Amino acid sequence: MGRAKRAAAEPAASSTDDDALLSLLAAGLRLQAADAVWRVSGNTLPHRALLREAGGTWNRLDQCWEFPGEDPTAKLAAAIEAIPAPAGHNSGAAAAPAPHYHGHRGRLRERVLKAGIESLPDYELLELLLFYAIERVDTKPLAKRLLERFGTLGDIFAAEPAQLREFDIDQRTLVLFRAVRESGRRLAERKVKDMPVLTNWQQLIDYCHAALAHEKTEQFRILFLDRKNVLIGDEVQQRGTIDHTPVYPREVVKRALELGAAALILVHNHPTQTG
Repeated sequence: MGRAKRAAAEPAASSTDDDALLSLLAAGLRLQAADAVWRVSGNTLPHRALLREAGGTWNRLDQCWEFPGEDPTAKLAAAIEAIPAPAGHNSGAAAAPAPHYHGHRGRLRERVLKAGIESLPDYELLELLLFYAIERVDTKPLAKRLLERFGTLGDIFAAEPAQLREFDIDQRTLVLFRAVRESGRRLAERKVKDMPVLTNWQQLIDYCHAALAHEKTEQFRILFLDRKNVLIGDEVQQRGTIDHTPVYPREVVKRALELGAAALILVHNHPTQTG
């Protein structure tokens, strides 16, 4: 009889587990087991406090909540069921439809992780960057409008705050643009620094283009070289206006002596007066 009782109890337990799992799915949550850790992903943002109180830890890299130990399904389902319905909620009414971009951020990130980022067109790459500065809105229209206005990603990242005001760009996004631009300049600099620039002339030209191509005012930059023509410094000696910049030979020579430079390359841009 003991065996029969246990056998009869098993379907009930399975049914309870299924109900708990369905509750999680209805809340937009997905549960997976991996390496003795239970991972909850999906629509976790509205439930982040609940997931934290249930013992979960946020995994920033994999964008999921992790629960070590035993299966948290029943505990999470009970916590979700205990959430009171909003005031005036009519349980018989149909839920409001999700916005058309619901889940788009996750899908785009998943595409990048699976297929790489190289295939993304400019507007999707910009859209992806905007995810990390602008929360809970569809950033695709903004990305397309910025490209339509400025033409290239480089011109967007170099745009002045006054130019971006018409797009309601906040300080957080402006800092992101500045950081992306400076990252590109430093990556280009790494290709020519500590190398004889006269044997890497095209790389030097590419670096100067990355540093100056999108500047809206004139700059006078100095590349300082040692006796082996290795780049030891790159500095902006002067910043001017849209159509001129002053140059002071005494300051150029003084700085060259301070760095022990044996040769100089003087770089000057001519920004357009449009835009």
